[in-house]
Amino acid sequence: MSLLMVSVLATVPISVLNLPEQSVILSGNPVQQSTQDNLSQVVSPAEITPPEFVQPDISTSSIIKNKYGNILRKSREKIQFISSPNLPELKDTQPVIEVVQNQESTEEFSQSSYPSDSDNQMSQVTSVSQLQDVQPSDWAFGALQSLVERYGCIAGYADGNYLGNRSISRYEFAAGLNACLEKINDAMPAAGYAYANNKINTVNNEDLILLQRLQGEFKAELQQLQQRVQAVENRTTELQANQFSTTTRLFGQAIFSVQGTNSPDVDLFPRDGVPERQGKTNLTFTSSAQLTFFTSFTGRDLLLTGLSAGNFGSNASLLSTNMGRLGFESNTDNNLVISDLSYRFLASHNLGIVVGTAGVNPINTFRGISPLEGSSDGAISLFGQRNPILSIGNGSGGIGFDWQISDRISLQGVYSAEIPNFSSNINQGGLFGGRYTAGAQLSLAPTNNIDVGIHYLYSHSPDGLLGGGIGDSQLISPFAAPTAFDTQAIGATVAWRINPNLHLGGWGGFTSSKPSNLSGSVETTNWMVFAAFPNLLRPGNLGGVLVGQPPKITSSTLPDGFNFPNFSDGGTAGGRSDTSIHLEVFYRAQLSDNIALTPGLFVIFNPDHNAANDALIVGTLRASFRF
Repeated sequence: MSLLMVSVLATVPISVLNLPEQSVILSGNPVQQSTQDNLSQVVSPAEITPPEFVQPDISTSSIIKNKYGNILRKSREKIQFISSPNLPELKDTQPVIEVVQNQESTEEFSQSSYPSDSDNQMSQVTSVSQLQDVQPSDWAFGALQSLVERYGCIAGYADGNYLGNRSISRYEFAAGLNACLEKINDAMPAAGYAYANNKINTVNNEDLILLQRLQGEFKAELQQLQQRVQAVENRTTELQANQFSTTTRLFGQAIFSVQGTNSPDVDLFPRDGVPERQGKTNLTFTSSAQLTFFTSFTGRDLLLTGLSAGNFGSNASLLSTNMGRLGFESNTDNNLVISDLSYRFLASHNLGIVVGTAGVNPINTFRGISPLEGSSDGAISLFGQRNPILSIGNGSGGIGFDWQISDRISLQGVYSAEIPNFSSNINQGGLFGGRYTAGAQLSLAPTNNIDVGIHYLYSHSPDGLLGGGIGDSQLISPFAAPTAFDTQAIGATVAWRINPNLHLGGWGGFTSSKPSNLSGSVETTNWMVFAAFPNLLRPGNLGGVLVGQPPKITSSTLPDGFNFPNFSDGGTAGGRSDTSIHLEVFYRAQLSDNIALTPGLFVIFNPDHNAANDALIVGTLRASFRF
């Protein structure tokens, strides 16, 4: 089950995105932890809460109930009394009560760490000599001997220890006193005061007066403790009666954002270095929301059902570049769509399988490495989310696996098709037609504070589009006929946790694409370095700085007229002559467990890898709500 949990934490879908070329489903991933849990351990649903969603676990109510219940139960069965050697003497009882009152602890309701109820407890102790840590020279030996051997109560613990120096609260004393009184009542039947061990014991008047006084002294505390236990039981019953489902947990998030850009001059046809138009977007206010249902049938499986809706589309068409896209775009025209429908289960104790018609792709199957990944709480730009080669192919439905080879090594693999349910045209869709991707990631944790992911992907594109949605995603001139390409991509992502408040990392990626009916190839590169500042100014907050190069065609050797870098000047061979640089800063302020506010800004120098273009500035204010 732990393997399923790790898989879910790295793969929960967040939003449905609308790329300039085609739609794609992307998601935010949490930080990969270096040391994995024991894979054979079955964990509770509370442990599988992905980082995008925070939901109080109603099982905590049972913990609270058990806490008070255990205090009452354990006190009745295990509590030792602080007593004087002459307990039956009335003159000695007052100091006993005063000592107990003065030792009242601020941790009255903390749960004891003593032996469990399944232990055979103090009913086995019939003589004070059986208590290992009580000696005849102890000042309370006589009192203990009387309580154990005469009345059969306050006998110590099942391991043979009494722990006489441990402090107790008034509540514990009251519960222990009540248990002892019950023992005495049982020892005084109407005829003969016959005791359970068949010995004849008598309770003198002094004992009765003392017992009555103690009972009255602690009556209020015992009643109050019982009332609290009853209140917790009632609250637990109400929560269980109104819970969503016994097998399904519901998580949700909503994002509201305000964003805008400057109005840069754009050299749309890079022939003479003269801008032909001006990029401009309005200041917009948008929103998106997602509900995700986690259903487990056996405790070793998960059915994920994600529903999304939003009205935030890409600004690429208005800016003539896709480098200004934000990481939390979700454009469904406010229609509700299925963003995830996948089933995950354990094939063995260290091998998890995922299969589904939506939400199965490299992003949702590979374990996340970057601490800045996450559409609602990570970097604000699409490029800042993850290595762009992981988005190649726009995968939606397919099958994947997560194999935990050892504590520090795991392997993930996936096969994903863009439109797996489209059967009309083999060149446009289906499980093995249209655009599809197969890939693997080797996840390594060489030390406790370093995580590394090594990526490899193979993708088939029927139209010459990589499908990454950022940077140079188009491989062929727009004036040429669409051509199918086969792409191989390799890359790596690394994150180094220097200390709890400073993480450094980065990634790099390379692709090589060959057309199916043309000579030559197209190669691209991308890179990014970042610094993350967890708990910046306040615990739970996060700051981030990112600098990198979006995907860039560095070489294109297709026939003349087919190459994209010089498409407006005859489509001759060659790569991009200029380089775009992405600079981003953001700060997430965690206002509460459920609300975060993130202002952010990023600048693209030489947008679209063209020095004739003015710098593009994108600013946003993102508010994230989790429930």
